[in-house]
Amino acid sequence: MIKNNSSSQSGLVSEHDERSVDFSVVMPCLNESDTLAVCLEKASRALSTLDIAWEIVVADNGSTDGSQDIARAHGARVVPVSQKGYGSALMGGIAAARGKYVLMGDADDSYDFLEIPKFYSKLAEGYDLVQGCRLPSGGGTVAPGAMPFLHRWLGNPMFSFLTRTWFHAPIHDVYCGMRGFTKTHYESLNQRCTGMEFATEMIIKSSLGATNIAEVPITLHPDGRKAHAPHLRTFRDGWRTLRFFLLYSPRWLFLIPGLFLIAAGLLGYVVAMPAMHLFGVTFDIHTLMFASLFLLCGYQSVLFAVFSKTFAVSEQLLPDDPRLDRFHQTVTLERGLIVGAAALVTGIALLGCAVLQWARIDFQHLNYPHTMRWVIPGATLTALGHQTILGSFLMSLIRLKRR
Repeated sequence: MIKNNSSSQSGLVSEHDERSVDFSVVMPCLNESDTLAVCLEKASRALSTLDIAWEIVVADNGSTDGSQDIARAHGARVVPVSQKGYGSALMGGIAAARGKYVLMGDADDSYDFLEIPKFYSKLAEGYDLVQGCRLPSGGGTVAPGAMPFLHRWLGNPMFSFLTRTWFHAPIHDVYCGMRGFTKTHYESLNQRCTGMEFATEMIIKSSLGATNIAEVPITLHPDGRKAHAPHLRTFRDGWRTLRFFLLYSPRWLFLIPGLFLIAAGLLGYVVAMPAMHLFGVTFDIHTLMFASLFLLCGYQSVLFAVFSKTFAVSEQLLPDDPRLDRFHQTVTLERGLIVGAAALVTGIALLGCAVLQWARIDFQHLNYPHTMRWVIPGATLTALGHQTILGSFLMSLIRLKRR
């Protein structure tokens, strides 16, 4: 079916129409019979005010309540998506969308599709991604009863702050599921997440890729569904978001804690090797053991940061990083093996010296404060050298070109 305005060629484009589509609205759907019709009506009314060709795609994720029939009755194109998950439904719907611009939004009537022109206006200006904002910090509005207390005042503001701080995303509402983007930009992101992390992945990847991002204020309304409760779970989804943020930011998960531990370990060696007496405290062998523990854990954490970033870039989970390229040009497999072997040999030599000292006294009782100043650094250097050698080989495996 094709609906045209009498004065233009704009209107709803059917599945078999050969005209190009300017704007596609994609709604993920799983048993949304309570609210789907009103969402489709609002979207149609808003799109009809624009002088463009448009379509509405309902990505059905296995509804059993007749949502598919409701969608077709309102002129929408139904795209069945068998793989379960919020992200899977959107991936299927967006892949099937034919518009130059795409807007995604939930079909629970919490988003007002009459606000579509705001998104189209920004996209037409040249923005690649236009994020809706429901929170007052970004000019949005939350209607009474539309958002749980913890989501509004703790979870969403906190994760939005982390998104701005860690990934430099110019947004104030990372969880808002109503957003518009160009189809070209979406295809460049190579989205991987099939669950609720899909929307967050889009924001993070877009921000890391220096995308043109705009934010428009919208109003969030109470969920209109009666047949079943909202799909969100506060603590479960909050943890999933934090976990996803950390996985996408090896710097904060591995690198910064690792560097802090290494710094603490080096400081421990500085005060413990000469048995300094500071502020009424003597730093001796036990301090040296703690310092070695910090060094080993910190070095392992830094190695994991490099492994994670290299793997994420090679798998296109993160964009290319010139700093990482320079690192790999400097820290090659061969150089890593040389440094690791040097640390390993030095550590073994220190341990050998301790054994010689023991042999000189016919393997009797040692002067532990003296001997342990050989044993602890020797064991630490041996472990660090071993980690470096194995890490160098593993890094070369991760960086192998593969199809």
